[in-house]
Amino acid sequence: MTVLVAYVPTPEGDAALTAGLAEAARRGERLVVLNTPREGAPVSAEMAAADAVRAMVEQGAAAGVAVEVRQDAHAGDVADEVVRVAEAVEASVIVIGLRRRSPVGKLIMGSAAQRILLDADRPVLAVKP
Repeated sequence: MTVLVAYVPTPEGDAALTAGLAEAARRGERLVVLNTPREGAPVSAEMAAADAVRAMVEQGAAAGVAVEVRQDAHAGDVADEVVRVAEAVEASVIVIGLRRRSPVGKLIMGSAAQRILLDADRPVLAVKP
């Protein structure tokens, strides 16, 4: 089995990574970190730099957890991609980071986290920084 972390290089993403590493260590499972930019974006703030990816793998090794980082671009909604990858890797749990948003902000912009929580067919662990 696998713990899946939906990661972006933000405080919320770092909180999800920390919680995902702890969960994978506790369960004795591997960790897959999904860091997926939108397809066709020439530059993406959502992509973790190569040194950050190395640090994730090193953190996992220090915790006794095998870490795989996936950075393939996705088309469409990121929530759909997280749910699709969770199924593909047979994730036992999905870990996501949450940021504070106003009710109006949620209504206007929608929420990938909310979509993941509603659409996933497995447990979702949502953490805040």
